[in-house]
Amino acid sequence: MILLTGPCVIENRDNIMKIAEQLSKLNEDSRIDFYFKASFDKANRTSIDSFRGPGLDEGLKILQEVKDTFGYKLVTDVHESYQVAPTAQVCDVVQIPAFLCRQTDLLVAAGKTEAIVNIKKGQFLAANSMKHPVAKVLTTRGVDEVNYQNSKENGVWLCERGNVFGYGALVVDMKNLIAMREFAPVIFDATHSAQVPSTGETTGGNSAIVPSLAKAAAAVGVDGFFFETHFDPSCALSDGPNMLQIDDLYKTVDDIFKIQEVLGY
Repeated sequence: MILLTGPCVIENRDNIMKIAEQLSKLNEDSRIDFYFKASFDKANRTSIDSFRGPGLDEGLKILQEVKDTFGYKLVTDVHESYQVAPTAQVCDVVQIPAFLCRQTDLLVAAGKTEAIVNIKKGQFLAANSMKHPVAKVLTTRGVDEVNYQNSKENGVWLCERGNVFGYGALVVDMKNLIAMREFAPVIFDATHSAQVPSTGETTGGNSAIVPSLAKAAAAVGVDGFFFETHFDPSCALSDGPNMLQIDDLYKTVDDIFKIQEVLGY
């Protein structure tokens, strides 16, 4: 099982190293293909006054320290094409944010690297529309046909995180997990599926439903999971309302394995 997890944003070096250390047992689990996640810049915050992170250079330096200290594979998101190449020198997975999943230049830049490209499905797109972002990366890598196997072999993933439903609500249609898996391995982002977008000057959410959403996705069948986690989500500087406390993350991962074992995945 692929597992992408860590805090939403790099708040500071000490917090990152503390969280990374507490996730070491996940990396040691032979059932898990583990990637540590943290963002060097949250360029899509609701308010201009919201905390964004240390930026590209300092953020990659901290992520490199995590890799050197713990031996973790890394994933982080990019927002501008110029960020892709230096990010891919440090991180094993370059993540394309949901709002930017149609940005051709960003996808092509990611496709030119050797990193895995994790494309988050836009909250405004149907599952079948995600064939086209995958094609942009695969074509850049010299592959003409979009299918699960080609994407797996050439390092392209899709990530489900719900669709906008009315105002201020996201809904996860589990059929999307099945539909997108025709095009690429699918990662289920349980954290951002629990968001309540743009409540006032910040995005809210309900972390209490994260384990249930993850268990539902495990029952449907996916290739991996994305969770944001923190030792104290109430103090997190970004997406705290959606994040799991680290102990709850471990319990949720255990529950996922139990479901997969029963269903023979």
